[in-house]
Amino acid sequence: MNEKKEGLSVENSIQTRLSSVMLLVLVFALGINFFIFSQIQNAVSRIDAVFSSNVDINDLSDALEQLQGTVYEYLNTKGTKALENYYRYEQNYRSLIEKLNDKNLENEGKILEKNIRNMSESYLDQTSKTVQAKRGRNVERYKTSYEQETQLYEYINSYIYRLNNLSFRKNSANYQILLSSMSILYRMCIIVLIIVYVLGFAITVILVRNMIKPLQALSNTAHEVTKGNLNVPQLSVVYDDEVGVVTRSFNQMLDSIRKNIAKLKESMEHQVQMKERELLMENHLKEAQLKYLQAQINPHFLFNSLNAGAQLAMMGDAEQTGVFLEKMADFFRYNVRKMEEDAYLREEIEAVDNYIYILNVRFAGDIHYRKEIDEDIENIRIPSMILQPMVENAVQHGIHDCMETGWIRMSIHRNQDMTEVIVQDNGVGMTREMIDKVMAGNAGQDEEDRFSTGIAVRNVIERLRLYYKQEDLLWIESDGPGTGISVHITLPKEKEENQ
Repeated sequence: MNEKKEGLSVENSIQTRLSSVMLLVLVFALGINFFIFSQIQNAVSRIDAVFSSNVDINDLSDALEQLQGTVYEYLNTKGTKALENYYRYEQNYRSLIEKLNDKNLENEGKILEKNIRNMSESYLDQTSKTVQAKRGRNVERYKTSYEQETQLYEYINSYIYRLNNLSFRKNSANYQILLSSMSILYRMCIIVLIIVYVLGFAITVILVRNMIKPLQALSNTAHEVTKGNLNVPQLSVVYDDEVGVVTRSFNQMLDSIRKNIAKLKESMEHQVQMKERELLMENHLKEAQLKYLQAQINPHFLFNSLNAGAQLAMMGDAEQTGVFLEKMADFFRYNVRKMEEDAYLREEIEAVDNYIYILNVRFAGDIHYRKEIDEDIENIRIPSMILQPMVENAVQHGIHDCMETGWIRMSIHRNQDMTEVIVQDNGVGMTREMIDKVMAGNAGQDEEDRFSTGIAVRNVIERLRLYYKQEDLLWIESDGPGTGISVHITLPKEKEENQ
C-alpha cells in the first residue's frame, strides 16, 4: 500500500486532495468566483465604454483634420496622390459621422452630435465643391469654396471640442463610480482567495493545463507561419481570457498578413499593367514620330520647289528669287529642326505663311490665303507641324481640283481654357464617309503629289493625342461635295508657357 502511494504522481495527488476538498467547497467557490468574474467583466466593459466615447470623438477630430489637410495639399499641389488621399479620408470621415446621432433628443450630448453631423454633411459637400472647382481650374470658385469650407471646419472643431469636454466630464464621474465598484470587487477577491486557498494549487494546475493546450496550438501554428506556410487554419478561441485575446490577435495578424500579401500581389500586377501601358504608349509615340520623320523625307515637294526657284532665277527676278529661297529655307529648316520638339504657335503660323508663299510662287498666286489670329497667343506651345498639314490638306484635297478661285482661311482664337484653330476652304468638300476614312487613317495618301509634304491628317491626330493625352482634339466638318471643309483643332490651355 505504501509503495502504491509512493508511486503516485503529483497530478494524481492533487486530484485526490481536490476530490476530497471539492465536495465541501466546490459549489460555494465556483458560485463566488463566477459572480466576481462576471462583475469584473462587467466593470471592464463599462470602463471600456467610459472611454470609448472619447476615443470615438478623438478619431472623428483626427479624421476631420486629415481631410482638411488633404484638401489643402491638393489645392497647393494638385497631385494625384493628394486627390487619392482626399477621397480616402473623405470616405473615412463620412463613415464616422454616420455613427453620430441624427434624431431630435433632449440630451445635450446628442444635440451636439446631431449638430456636428449636420455641419459635417455641409462641410463634405463644400469640400467636394472645392475639389471639383480646383479640378476645373476655376481659381476664384475654389478659393471662395475653400474659405467657406474652412469656416465650417472651424465650427465643427469647436463643437467636437465641446462634445469631447462634455463626454470627458461625464466619463470621469462614471469612472469614479467604477473605481469604487472595482475596490469592492478587490476585497471580495481577497476573501475568495482566502476561502479557496487550499484548492489554489489544484485549480492552478487545471488552469495551467487549459492554458497550455491553446498555447501549444498557438506555438505550433506560429512555427508553421515562420516557415512560410500561411495556409494554416485559424485557431479556435476557447476562452475569452488573455490566451483568447492573444489567439484572436494572432488570427487577426495572420488574416492581415494574407490580405497585405494579396494587396501587394494586386499592386504588383497593377504596376506591371501600368508598365505595359507605358511601353505601349512609348511604342505608339515612337511609331507616330517615325511616321512624322518619314513624312519629312518626301522629295517631290522639295525638288519641285527648287525647280520653281530655278525658274524664277532664269526669269531674272533676283529679288523675288532671293525671297523665295529664303522662305523655302526657313520652311524646311523648321520642318527638320522641329521634328522631335514642340513649338510655339507663332512658329507654326510662320511655317504656314512660308508654305502658302512657296505654293503661290509655284502656281502663280492661285491660292488666296487669309488669317484671323488673336494677339495673345505667342506663348502657346503645341506639337510641331500641326497647322501646315491642315492647310496642305485643304490645298491638296480641297481647292486643287476646284473650278473656281480657291481660298483658304485660318482663324485662331483664344476661348477661356482653350485655343481654337479653324482651317477652312471653298474646295470640293467631303462626304461623311470620306471624313470617317480620314479620321480613321484609312484614306489613301498620294505619294506622287508634287505639292505635298506627305504628313497625313491621321498623323496629326495621333501626335495631338499623345501630346495632350486627350481624345477628340481634331474634327472635320463639311456639308458635302462642293461645299468646302472646315478643320477644327482644340488646344488645351495646360501647354501654355508661363513668362
